[in-house]
Amino acid sequence: MSAHRSPLRLLAVLTMMLGFLASAQAQQLDSSAGPLTITPMVTGLDTPWALGFLPGGGLLITERDGRLLHIRDGRATAVSGLLEIATPGQGGLLDVLVPRNFTARREIFFTYVTPQRGGSGTALGRGRLSPDGTRLTDVHRLFQITEGSSGGRHFGSRLVEAPDGTLFMTVGDRGDRPSAQDLSRHNGAVLHLTRDGRAPSDNPFKTAPGARPEIWSYGHRNPQGAALDARGQLWITEHGARGGDELNHIRKGANYGWPVIAYGRHYSGARIGEGTAKPGMEQPALYWDPSIAPSGLVIYSGKLWPEWRGDIFAGSLKFDMISRIDGDTRTEAERLSAPQTGRVRDIREAPDGSLWFLSENDGTAYRITPAR
Repeated sequence: MSAHRSPLRLLAVLTMMLGFLASAQAQQLDSSAGPLTITPMVTGLDTPWALGFLPGGGLLITERDGRLLHIRDGRATAVSGLLEIATPGQGGLLDVLVPRNFTARREIFFTYVTPQRGGSGTALGRGRLSPDGTRLTDVHRLFQITEGSSGGRHFGSRLVEAPDGTLFMTVGDRGDRPSAQDLSRHNGAVLHLTRDGRAPSDNPFKTAPGARPEIWSYGHRNPQGAALDARGQLWITEHGARGGDELNHIRKGANYGWPVIAYGRHYSGARIGEGTAKPGMEQPALYWDPSIAPSGLVIYSGKLWPEWRGDIFAGSLKFDMISRIDGDTRTEAERLSAPQTGRVRDIREAPDGSLWFLSENDGTAYRITPAR
């Protein structure tokens, strides 16, 4: 049930569903860890893209058309104060990050698409969430990618807080394949930024002539999932073309090959680049062929399911499921599929160890718990 262009109706639907109907619509699903319960927690969302948990309870959800929602105690509030957001094609309001020191500073970070000369590009914003959760103040655009991209695809973009408090931000190639190998542009890269949007001193291309100092790794097509493992190392999932979706372990300064090497083929059926391997270019930890269209990503702590500790969960936009990847072998162990897992855009672990995911198909945030 969609609430597009009707904030009051959206508020009513969300309040009702959060308060009264979630448990009644719970459904069970079998898995390797035993039966699971999938419970709708928030409905009436319009193309949801990301969610983030606030300390002490509460939730932030982004909708791609430019709305940020604050949900707490069974009530949803549209948060005011966002910057100008462009919505071409796949663009709009994308990821949201609640940093570890939120309680002290009340800052949140978000990625979005900003108008640029001749087109649009992925940007990073920061603002302070008011105590009542209704507005952002002290809002700034901290960073935007180099200008020169038009069209409405492959913006990325996920945010991850590194162990030292800096930020990783993923950016797609913007549909301009060669740009992912061009260090003078931010396209097709994982960026490493300070909380003010600058390049940290340890970035690999900080002093390289002509290179963008914010780049941490490059040669990516369209990374839309990112998470840290227990050792603080970064992993991402990225969309391939027709086949060749990848799970990658990100290393400082590494080249992940797109579009020189890749698995799968172009949508036309044509061969991609030079093949599947080349010296100096990284191999994926796992690739999917046919493509699953991976989006959100989480590496599980083991809090509620100890047998899943270290396993990687990736949402699928194509096959309407959640892929569980064994954390030791990096192979797909099972696919969690139910009527609710349609076009899974984001997946996160909540503070209590439950898994939450966003379904674009029915505009709902779901919670997965053990069925006991």
